[in-house]
Amino acid sequence: MMLAEILLPKLSEWRPAGAGRHSWAQSADGWSIHLAADKADSLSCLVWELALSRDGTPPTDLTLAGWAAGVVDRVSGLMEPLKVYEIDATRDVAILRSESPTRKGDVRTYYEVVLTGLNRAVVHRYSGSSTPGREQIAFALTHEVLTKLAGDIAG
Repeated sequence: MMLAEILLPKLSEWRPAGAGRHSWAQSADGWSIHLAADKADSLSCLVWELALSRDGTPPTDLTLAGWAAGVVDRVSGLMEPLKVYEIDATRDVAILRSESPTRKGDVRTYYEVVLTGLNRAVVHRYSGSSTPGREQIAFALTHEVLTKLAGDIAG
């Protein structure tokens, strides 16, 4: 069974109570998945952060650049396709961002996936304008798209 198939029924059962940000965590198929969401219902989440951590040893032939390229090729359910923005071999970090951010007037919104080594990935969405700085924002995903995203990142 693939990661997304394992996660989907478990996430669909999640019913956080009360207002505010809630956390959900699950280990499956060699990965620990952590989700922070501002809202969740039976079909979707308003995601603040999606984080994946590899529980075991990565494949011996996997490189950071290879993992980044694979994520870009596999991820297809977001509003904008991803591209490799930067690979910092010294810090062992790869940054993937939306290929073409969504624009509404002067404001741009985009996804960012940060791969740290071969063991961790974190997904956020940001909003920014022509002035310096950016703000993290929540983004809505159906459970199906969210679990597919986790599976696509995990490879």
